[in-house]
Order: sequence, then structure tokens, then C-alpha cells
Amino acid sequence: MAGTGTGLGGGVGRRRLLAAGGGIAVGGVLAACGSNTGRGGSGSGPAISQWYHQYGEPGAEQAVKRYAAAYKKADVTVQWRLGDYDRQSAAALLTDSGPDVFEVNGPLLNQIQGGQVVDLTAEIEPVKDDFNQAVLAPKIWRGKVWGIPQVVDMQMLYYRKSMLRDAGVEPPQTLDELVDAARKLTSKLSAKKVKGLFLGNDGGVGVLSGTPLFAAGLSLISEDGKVGFDDPAAARVLGKIRQLYADKSLLLGAPKDWSDPAAFIQGLTAMQWSGLWALPQIKKALGDDFGVLPFPKDGASGKPSVPVGAYAAAVSARSKRKAEAKAYAKWLWVERSDYQLDFALSYGFHIPARVSLAKKAGELRTGAAADAVRFATEYGYAEPLLWTSADRTAYQDALSRIIKDGANPESELKAVVRKVNAELQRVGKK
Repeated sequence: MAGTGTGLGGGVGRRRLLAAGGGIAVGGVLAACGSNTGRGGSGSGPAISQWYHQYGEPGAEQAVKRYAAAYKKADVTVQWRLGDYDRQSAAALLTDSGPDVFEVNGPLLNQIQGGQVVDLTAEIEPVKDDFNQAVLAPKIWRGKVWGIPQVVDMQMLYYRKSMLRDAGVEPPQTLDELVDAARKLTSKLSAKKVKGLFLGNDGGVGVLSGTPLFAAGLSLISEDGKVGFDDPAAARVLGKIRQLYADKSLLLGAPKDWSDPAAFIQGLTAMQWSGLWALPQIKKALGDDFGVLPFPKDGASGKPSVPVGAYAAAVSARSKRKAEAKAYAKWLWVERSDYQLDFALSYGFHIPARVSLAKKAGELRTGAAADAVRFATEYGYAEPLLWTSADRTAYQDALSRIIKDGANPESELKAVVRKVNAELQRVGKK
């Protein structure tokens, strides 16, 4: 369930978490509620408003209204927000007419520091350890939980078994092997005009974000709140991503970008980086002629890397019914495991945020889907709460210059480190 506001293709939804390095693009203007409301509940009890951003998958809007209608302790009104959801919700949180319960990517640090959302630690505590810890971590600030993860989206590497077999290439387990495999596949399959790897039409600038850094055993922000990539290994790993581009091993100019599996299905590339949401379409087209991998590790301290993200349910601090809103959020995203499974798997293809539910889901227990769940659990990382939009912009700009222009990784990253240090000092003072 995942469309985009970040150049991901058709629809708007959950996968936008993972576009542009986990950032959410903004645009458009504050939209009025209009007809985007749906009454829920039994018609008795306190009135609660709940906001969702627009999802691209058919049936999603009807599903969340159905969940709301099943809640008997309040009359829940669902608003399906079209347009620039992030700007709309940010503005509404400053008024008394905003939502009681709402979706948020984060929650964003400034909403927490600004006292705009309420503490949900008690609501999630009974099952806190059952949540995917990578997506839960960015919802925690100073030991308290400020949002309840809904479903997990993730990215991974798809490879065409027959193409690798015909070229004598093994599925890559290290980044060096990935670079070699992409080069060899491009050479061996050149007569068919097949490229070895597709990381997006920009060579991976928009989608990779911190993934190579994590593969090298680094991070964006360390656990002790410092820059996590002020290390020679960062320049080394990004230099290898540049090598893929320089070798002309990457597919560029595909009809559709990385989030759509069209290039992979049509045989334009032997390997493609994309999301879990693409798996059903790939399986339908290729049967068992594909496999999946995490982003391969780099160096002795490296480990496989998988970006994950999750929208969260949060409660507005300006709500006049905070206790009722928290109870409803707990009911829907902690207690009603049936709805959580339905939301993850009936409208698109996603992983429930709770590990026990992911293991229970029949659709996720075999084949590539089971591999994906394991990758997300063992190797998943999410952008940390302290990683600001300014950090993201500085890093993405540097990544573009390194990959596409061949700029020196060491000097580029030094400038990014300075920027991130300044941002950490700024947000740490709040």
C-alpha cells in the first residue's frame, strides 16, 4: 500500500515513507475537509476525528472507515485527506479544530518537542517488545513512545535467477560481489540490451539514502546521538556505488522508476532495487524465476542492510478528548490484531508492524515473502528521529555529486558531517 508524493509513480500511500531516503515530499495547499469524511462508531459516545493520508490502493479508505464503525466506545469520524497531508496535519495541530487521532511519519521531532502529540507509552507497553524495533525506534523520544507503528514497508534487491545462472553469476552477498555481478551481467547480456542492475533512473541517488552506510556497519546518527558516518568506511562504500555508475552497469532512463517492477519484469535488468509492494506483481509475471536479497554488506564490520519505514498513529495534544483518543488508538493498533493484518495485506502487500503477526500471516510464511520478513526483522533500519530534513538534503546532494559527477567521497562527506553536527546541536537544545 504505497503510492507516492515523491516521484514513485501512481497513487499516494505508504511506500512514500521510503522515497528520497525516507523523507516525505511536500507540495500543494491546505485542503478543506469537503466530502473526505466518513462517520463511524455506533452513533453514541464521544465524537473522535481520525485523519489518514490518501492511499493509492483500492479498498483502503473503505477499510479504515469499517474499522472505525466497529468501535463502540466512541463515534469516530474518518477523514481521508487528499493533497499535501503533511502540511495539512502540521497546520491543523496548531488549532482546536484538528484531528484527535492522526497518521504521522515519525512523529516528527518538532511535533514532539513542540508538545503537539501525547505520550502513548502506556498504550503500547503490553506489546512494545513485539513491534519491529527498527520502525518503533523513531517513535521514541527520551524513553517515551509518541506514535504506534501501523504497518512496515521495506526495500530489497530482486534478482532474476535464470539471468544470473546463464551469466554464471551467484547472488551477491557483499557489495564487491554486487559491483562485479552487475558488471558481468551487463557484459554477458549486452546482446539482449540487458543491464546488470537498476537502482532508479538517477543511479540510486534518490532511493539509497543511508542504506550503503548501514551496509558498512555505520549509521546516520549513532545511539549516543552523534554523527554515525564520520568514518573512512563511509567514503569507501559510497565510492563503490559510484563505481557501479562509472562502469555503466546501471540501467538508466527506464520507462518507470525504481518503485515499479516494470523494468525487472520486462527483462531490462537482471537485478532491481525495489519495495516489498512489488513482490506480488513480480511473482505473477515471473513465477519462481526470482529471488530477493538485502543490500549486501561491505567490509569486515559490515552487515546486510534493509531500509524500513512505518506511518504511526498519534494523538493530538490539543484534542479535547485525549483519553478517549488514546483508548481508540490502542484498540485499533494494539488490540485488534485482525484489523492490523487486514490493513497490511488486503490493500497492497506490507508487513504487520508486530513481529508475531508477521510470523502468523499465511501470505508471509513462504518463499520470497518469508525472506523479506526475515530481512526486515534482522537487518531493518529506519531513519532516526534526530535525522532532520536539513541533514537529509545535505546528504542527498552529496550523494548525487559522488555517484553522478564522480566527486571525492571524503571531501563531500566531511561537509555533510559538519552540517549534521550543527543540526544535532540545534535540535539538542530544545
